[in-house]
Amino acid sequence: MFAIHCPLLATLTSDQPLKWFQPIAMTKAVPTTNTAYSLDDLKTLSAFDMQRVNQVITDNLASRVELIDQLSQHIIYSGGKRLRPMLVLLSAKACGYRGEDDALLAAVVEFIHTATLLHDDVVDDSDMRRGQETANHIWGNEAAVLVGDYLYSRAFQMMVRVQSMRIMDLLANATNTIAQGEVLQLLNINDADTTEEKYHEVIYGKTACLFEAAAQIGAILGNSDTPLEQALADFGKHLGTAFQLVDDALDYSADSDELGKNVGDDLAEGKPTLPLIYAMQHGNKQQKALIRSAIEQGGREHIEAITGIIKETGALDYTMQQARDEAGLAKSAIGSLPQSEYKQALLFLADYAVERNY
Repeated sequence: MFAIHCPLLATLTSDQPLKWFQPIAMTKAVPTTNTAYSLDDLKTLSAFDMQRVNQVITDNLASRVELIDQLSQHIIYSGGKRLRPMLVLLSAKACGYRGEDDALLAAVVEFIHTATLLHDDVVDDSDMRRGQETANHIWGNEAAVLVGDYLYSRAFQMMVRVQSMRIMDLLANATNTIAQGEVLQLLNINDADTTEEKYHEVIYGKTACLFEAAAQIGAILGNSDTPLEQALADFGKHLGTAFQLVDDALDYSADSDELGKNVGDDLAEGKPTLPLIYAMQHGNKQQKALIRSAIEQGGREHIEAITGIIKETGALDYTMQQARDEAGLAKSAIGSLPQSEYKQALLFLADYAVERNY
């Protein structure tokens, strides 16, 4: 079975949320300088600021409507990686920002992301995410959609407090792009003729653009010049692309416990992701016919045969090589960023995106 392994990440499993996102004492700490950046360094560097973000999230989740509290807390605190808010924090610090608005905007980004997850699970009729039942499976589609709308509106209420028209414009555009990406993905479902170009357009919209916005927010907060701001935006875009490519590879290589969702969900939903697109392009006549049928009709019952075809045609290797290339582009994009522990952490995130196994 194809697997992605990173010893540094071995302790992080789908049922064990990242511990440095849990409440801790509000004291700052600086990691010991090492020649090789480690996961422990990232935990130490991020702990104080992620606690600030968690406090903002807690303060702004409250609602007079009990169902909103229950459902939003269910998904917000369900063990997500918090990569997008971390990207806001690290980018801001790497660009010299030392104010308080980074935590608020990191929480805004997490709220936007969470709203998209609630809506995605309804569209995909998913019953499992991050190793537990989805909100729509517990409370129903109607509640999940409406609470997703609540989180979107709360995010925009929060971002107004920063009083930065550039940041509001950036996040408004990103949110619109996400919606377009989700609709485009919906149009591609059951379309066996989806091209790599269309696939990349989808993953930019549904994933990479919010990573891009998160990193760019940090640069804006740090009053960076235009080239550096663009460099951070490019870093986020390539990081998000790498992250989604690995996600799509893992749907045909990880097991359900590692992945936190049902393996083969993409196939069951008829989503033509890159492993399927490449395998169909390079398989023999019979293999192409099986994949086409699975995409057009949904084919989880053929998951073993199709996983075999994906491995035989080199589709996983191809997808992972694209992910590594994107991670390399992300790291190259911030070559001009001044050296700091925060830059080291950003570079580590690029490696993490392709080395994780869930």
